[in-house]
Amino acid sequence: MTIYVVKRDGRKEEFAYEKIVVSCLKAGAPLEVARKIAKIVEGDLLKRKVSEVTTKDLMKEVLALLKEENEEWYRNWIIFDRAVKRRATEKEV
Repeated sequence: MTIYVVKRDGRKEEFAYEKIVVSCLKAGAPLEVARKIAKIVEGDLLKRKVSEVTTKDLMKEVLALLKEENEEWYRNWIIFDRAVKRRATEKEV
């Protein structure tokens, strides 16, 4: 089953487990934790049998899992989004 991610601008792209891993690594999570989070998210999507998910909903789930693992990694993600991507992610979660 193919799952598509609906981007903020409306474009759709195929779900990529690796993108979650890379984002978690950028936030400071070690590889094993980043893979674990990505697997949990992927498993949840497959279990729910969704064909599409928004970037925002995906991000909320990843951030919740990241926060459970380590508050600092969660804050790093928020700071990165604000500084680099110019997004107020903390208002979206």
